[in-house]
Amino acid sequence: MTSPPPGADEPAETPSAPSTPRRLPTLVKALGALVAVAIVAVGVIDAAGSEGGADARSQLTLIAPAAAGGGWDGAAREMQQAMRAQNIVNNSQVVNIPGAGGTIGLSQFAGMTGDATTIMVMGITMLGAININGSDVDLGDVTPIARLADDYDVIVVPADSPITSVDELMAAWKKDPKGFTFGGGSLGSVDQMIISQMARENGMDPAAVNYIAYSGGGELATSLMSGTIKASVSGYEDFVDQITAGNLRALAISAPAPVPAIDLPTLSELGYDVALTNWRGVVAPPGITDDQRTELEAIVTEVVESPEWRDALQRNNWSDTFTPGNGFTEVIDQQSEFVRGIWADLGY
Repeated sequence: MTSPPPGADEPAETPSAPSTPRRLPTLVKALGALVAVAIVAVGVIDAAGSEGGADARSQLTLIAPAAAGGGWDGAAREMQQAMRAQNIVNNSQVVNIPGAGGTIGLSQFAGMTGDATTIMVMGITMLGAININGSDVDLGDVTPIARLADDYDVIVVPADSPITSVDELMAAWKKDPKGFTFGGGSLGSVDQMIISQMARENGMDPAAVNYIAYSGGGELATSLMSGTIKASVSGYEDFVDQITAGNLRALAISAPAPVPAIDLPTLSELGYDVALTNWRGVVAPPGITDDQRTELEAIVTEVVESPEWRDALQRNNWSDTFTPGNGFTEVIDQQSEFVRGIWADLGY
């Protein structure tokens, strides 16, 4: 059981219980607002890209297809900081185009054919959103530049929960599937994918999971501590402060291998075949030349080799998985097929 589709990137716009009815006028207004934001953002991009025939070294726009403060926005701004500190690009700007798990931004971006002065941050959540929203545009319509980094989800429960391990969580969940409510990010998010995989490992129907989508870690933590939801799977950085403060109990992380900076077991180590990372990457519009693609790859390479980016990796507990060019194309192809399988299990 899932909540209505949200209009945000890695987050939904508001938490909504599975039983909440859809309100068509409200939905139309929300979509209208998102479209208006997208139109304004594209105008900003067009104005920037047309100034004096700018190339990527003189003027580069980074699109975050999400609201300010989200994971993609954070990655874009960390890149921008490195570009400025190292004079990699003369002038850079971050433009937010939020909505529908990144697919509104993707649709606008895919129409910027041949524009080598604009790149977009994206990730695995966009693959889920493409499936769940039935998007007419997918990542085959853009140009892969590089995978940047991965971060990991953590499985948490309230500190006063009787659940103290993943095994206990699985047992309680299986005993009362409808009454055991999970919270996470937007429909299509890596959070929901991990919970779906956990359900499959628990001998349960992923489509029957009682899942509520939230707009971010703060709301999730509040709902956990108030008892609105019984458990959550979301980004480690979303919860680390509450874990450290003793308000939430962390049970495991979703990483494929132990993460030295995070003192938690992986689901794989605990015997569950669940290992999914929240990777983020960069793409360019379609129709750019080979030379332009090479130049954008060079710019991104300089970013990830900078001390500012190395600091960002450490501060955010991101793993360095930099993979440029054709290697990233292979990652997208493999992950797209994998994600389609997850959403087929959910009936999409």
